[in-house]
Amino acid sequence: MKQNLWLGLVGGLAALISLVAFAEPVADYAREKKWADEVVPGLVVGDPVYLQTPRGHHKFLALFTPVGGNKAVIVVHGMGIHPDWGMIGTLRTELADRGFATLSIQMPVLAADAQSGAYQPTFPEAAERIAQAVDFLKAKGYTQLAIVSHSMGSRMSRVYFSGQPDAAVKSWASLGLQQDDYDRLKLPILDLYGDNDLPPVLMGAAKRKHSLVASHSRQVKIHRADHFYTGHEGEMVEAVTVFLNDTLK
Repeated sequence: MKQNLWLGLVGGLAALISLVAFAEPVADYAREKKWADEVVPGLVVGDPVYLQTPRGHHKFLALFTPVGGNKAVIVVHGMGIHPDWGMIGTLRTELADRGFATLSIQMPVLAADAQSGAYQPTFPEAAERIAQAVDFLKAKGYTQLAIVSHSMGSRMSRVYFSGQPDAAVKSWASLGLQQDDYDRLKLPILDLYGDNDLPPVLMGAAKRKHSLVASHSRQVKIHRADHFYTGHEGEMVEAVTVFLNDTLK
């Protein structure tokens, strides 16, 4: 009897520890801070702001470039990088030059050697960060919002849209989406990829195109572009700009 009671207590304690561990944030916040310490001192365009998530009360970096008007874009980067990295920095600065305020947000990152499959537990926090970015822009007076995301950031944005997205978010430019489609999403979507993109992006292109249902949705392939649009950044920005002009009024 005592032994059974002891085993029950041990089992209950193990379950409680497991539950607590599951509830804890899984992102590598130390690595995020390292990115912020590198990015902020060299910032030329935009201002650093820090937004706070409900989960763990963690503050994360965002790069805000305001412009006049009511249109703004949340820029969501891919796996393991930061909100001013490469093509993400190009998007956030070039779109601001074209009349859209931009807020490029730090998404959850893991260790540098983490594989893409390890990122799925970060998706709930990623969706929360996008929601916080929406609230920030609305508080600044922007009422016509869009999300522009890339790669893992597109998968994270998909999770946000699968929940209850804010009505202020009018459209989504999804670049290099892998392992998913747009089934049941009713807002205008741009599915953008390169014809030298990663194999999973190319293999899923037909399925993604078939799942686009809303008016102004489209699939665009950039000739000779790779997953990061190397050497084709201008075409990337132009395709996104045309879409945003069509969907944000």
